[in-house]
Amino acid sequence: MTGQGQGGGFAEAAARCAVAFLPAQPPRAGKIGLWRPDGGPLPDPCAGPLPDPCAGPEGASVPRGATVRGHAEAPGAAGGVEAGELTIARRHGGGARSRTVPALLLPLAEAIPLLVRARHDPVADPAAACWGAATLHALHLAARGRLLPGLTPDDTDAWRAGPLDPEDIAHLRAIAAAMPAEAYPVPLPGHRPLQLHDPVTLVRRYVDAVADTLPRTPAAALVAGGAFATGAAQHLPGARDWAAEVAAGADAGVRLSLRLDLAPHQLFDVREEGGPGEADERRAAAAVLQVHSRTDPTLVADARDLWEDMGPDHFGPRSRVDTLLALRRAARVWNPLARLLERPVPDVLPLGEEELYDLLGAVAPRLGAAGVAVHWPKELARGLTATAVLRPAPGSAADGFGFFDTRELLQFRWQLAMDGAPLTEAEMDTLAEAHRPVVRLRDRWVLVDPGLVRKARKRELGYLEPAEALAATLRGTAEVDGEQTQVVPLGALAALRGRLTTQVPPLPQPPGLRATLRDYQRRGLTWLDTMTSLGLGGCLADDMGLGKTVTVIALHLHRKPTEPVLVVCPASLLGNWQRESERFAPGVPVRRFHGAGRSLDGLDGGFVLTTYGTLRSSAAQLAARRWAWVVADEAQHVKNPRSSTAKALRAIKAPARIALTGTPVENNLSELWALLDWTTPGLLGPLKTFRALHAREVEGGEQPEAAERLARLVRPFILRRKKSDPGIAPELPPKTETDHPVALGREQAALYQAVVRETLARIETAEGIARRGLVMKLLTALKQICNHPAQYLKEAAPGLAARSGKLELLDELLDTILAEGGFTLVFTQYVGMARLLEKHLATRGIPTQLLHGGTPVAERERMVDRFQSGQEPVFLLSLRAAGTGLNLTRAGHVIHYDRWWNPAVEEQATDRAYRIGQDRPVQVHRLIAEGTVEDNIAQLLGAKRALADAVLSGGESALTELSDAELADLVSLRRAG
Repeated sequence: MTGQGQGGGFAEAAARCAVAFLPAQPPRAGKIGLWRPDGGPLPDPCAGPLPDPCAGPEGASVPRGATVRGHAEAPGAAGGVEAGELTIARRHGGGARSRTVPALLLPLAEAIPLLVRARHDPVADPAAACWGAATLHALHLAARGRLLPGLTPDDTDAWRAGPLDPEDIAHLRAIAAAMPAEAYPVPLPGHRPLQLHDPVTLVRRYVDAVADTLPRTPAAALVAGGAFATGAAQHLPGARDWAAEVAAGADAGVRLSLRLDLAPHQLFDVREEGGPGEADERRAAAAVLQVHSRTDPTLVADARDLWEDMGPDHFGPRSRVDTLLALRRAARVWNPLARLLERPVPDVLPLGEEELYDLLGAVAPRLGAAGVAVHWPKELARGLTATAVLRPAPGSAADGFGFFDTRELLQFRWQLAMDGAPLTEAEMDTLAEAHRPVVRLRDRWVLVDPGLVRKARKRELGYLEPAEALAATLRGTAEVDGEQTQVVPLGALAALRGRLTTQVPPLPQPPGLRATLRDYQRRGLTWLDTMTSLGLGGCLADDMGLGKTVTVIALHLHRKPTEPVLVVCPASLLGNWQRESERFAPGVPVRRFHGAGRSLDGLDGGFVLTTYGTLRSSAAQLAARRWAWVVADEAQHVKNPRSSTAKALRAIKAPARIALTGTPVENNLSELWALLDWTTPGLLGPLKTFRALHAREVEGGEQPEAAERLARLVRPFILRRKKSDPGIAPELPPKTETDHPVALGREQAALYQAVVRETLARIETAEGIARRGLVMKLLTALKQICNHPAQYLKEAAPGLAARSGKLELLDELLDTILAEGGFTLVFTQYVGMARLLEKHLATRGIPTQLLHGGTPVAERERMVDRFQSGQEPVFLLSLRAAGTGLNLTRAGHVIHYDRWWNPAVEEQATDRAYRIGQDRPVQVHRLIAEGTVEDNIAQLLGAKRALADAVLSGGESALTELSDAELADLVSLRRAG
């Protein structure tokens, strides 16, 4: 060989020798002879190990499953390479001369690896390369399972290669044609005058010899009991008939096919030819038997022509016998073919409906695997499809409907089409009456699935309410009889889908608006106008600070409703709505329906502002009025559909409902359902059904297509833009977010470990609600300890300094920020902790103000004004009471003293400062107790951000379902380093 490596030395020298094959009986006893036509020395078998054929040289292609090392020795092999002689013959004039030359004789098991390597050796002798090519093809045949058992003439077990495809035969003939005279120099024994082997016959015998060698391993011998497994000859005289049939199948010069004819009466008279019981209308088709030549694929004839000597002349004298043998084998795969063997001429097989259905199903592939192809008529149409269509019910309005008026129903039915063209009612009637797998439609034979016939017979699927129909239309599919089916809307519903899914140019800025709308705000205005004009609701879910309020004000100026617009918002936003309405639309009346003396008398359009608390207490009064539309600001307040707030909001009727929120999904998809079931009732179906069809799959995160399916349904009803989206808010300054790990103090660490140890012991013996309550109590206690021991111990007059790592870091941060003249928002979820911070900072002389849930509305507004005017540099805020709605762009720093369990809530709080109007960089500081539950939870929050984008998993309550071991791992204190 050309390089040293495994099999170098002897293998390299052997490749330069001429190679001859010496056939024997049984075939596995054949040998390979190495000789030198130039009389040079033969290679030394001791020069190196024999190669492994499965680790051949670069470029060799040894098929998987064709391992050839380690076989039992063939009889007469004498255990490996032998020195000997070869009698070789050369043509000389009109005859041949023989001479004896030295040679090395190798058993096939030892020669195969050498020949595989020689096939790709550029300096190998041409004879070695040719036999190497034959070896590789034999290995490929074995890897493809092309091995047939049989018997030699003396009834010895032997494997053969087969059946061979025409491509295999052509390939082996090409190898034989390329062989030089040195590849087959050994004369046929016992022939006078001398006669050489035919190269094609010799290559075929060699391939059979390789096939007979490969399966014979010690392991195979244990399984098969010897026959066809060991190298020793096994005489099996009782298997001659079986071997003859196998041999006939392997050597058959023909293969079969069935040509389906769908008009069998044109071929024969079924009553005369079919036999008893076959002459009825159940005859659906006929199969015409065709015969193909294996050696010449261009030769094909009907079996009748072959029997009547009208077929091509080159099929050979055994063609009828081969056809019957092949037909008998095919009948084992599909029993109806046995009826052809009973006919004088096996030409045409009448087929019943069930038999034709079998061929349409699994039988055709099985026949194909057995070598019998099935040919369908070229004109057969297969493009028959069914879709579920939605259209206005007969007698309903043709120009649309109000989606909150459920009296208008839509007709849901099957519509069949051929090659995309809908069938008429008469054509579907024809299909419904069909009793055959094929029918005649539009002058064509059409292949009919039984399921399509059932749909043609039962076209009507019932009636849907508008919201259900719209949901199916937007999804594009609906479940019918347990299967997902494509849904096609017609008429007004199709037009509505087009309006919802087609992007239209943004509306111009409405007259009277004293503000310049940004491009994305004009697109939001256009979207709101589309939804409200269609009588549909929607959720404007822009990030906090992107101007949802001014967009709604612009919508009012554009549409000019005659009825007032009701705005429901948190108490902290009443002043913001009033100020922005008076500023941007000074001509539009604004009234507060809040506090003592509130009244709805004398309303004349404009905005009516109320709070969620007032909504609950005055639900009947508000529900009795007519409203142009209802706006729910910070609509996440109604994410629980069973709450009194959500029920009161649902009781107010209006032609359109608008939800405003920066976080349409905070914890789970049930919140999204609650929002959209208010804005567009019925769109997502009942909550239980929604959870089963969408929420579980999406929240599990294992089926991305489920999230896409849900997004396709809700996308027209939610407009979501983020500050980070390209082109949304390019003027916003950069935002930097930093996590500050803080070590616990000694007192904190001792408290933390004691609480973990004691509470986990109680949790291990608790179950159900009691266990979940203990878990929540544990988590709350640990977060309070991380904040400050005084908060957990509820100390009335604590000494705060040097007891909390977080408090020490807060002091450092505030010192630096105040020294630079900065302003800061400090958020905590605990009012008690906020009061401790207020006392502590007061002792340090740092002016602060504290906003929490109990702060009156008027005082909130004054606090915001004082901070924005620069009077108070540090603003302490309760996360629940101040995490939404406030405009605090004076702040350049936002400090989250403790972590909320949902990143969306934290981002809302950060957006009090990072919003339109902010002109300085914003730095966000998150204080995290190192090695604690806070640290572990921080690593889990990243996944929840993805749910807000893809459409979220469980919140804090999900932690109560952790196992005892998982919970212990979550809360255990980990020491740094």
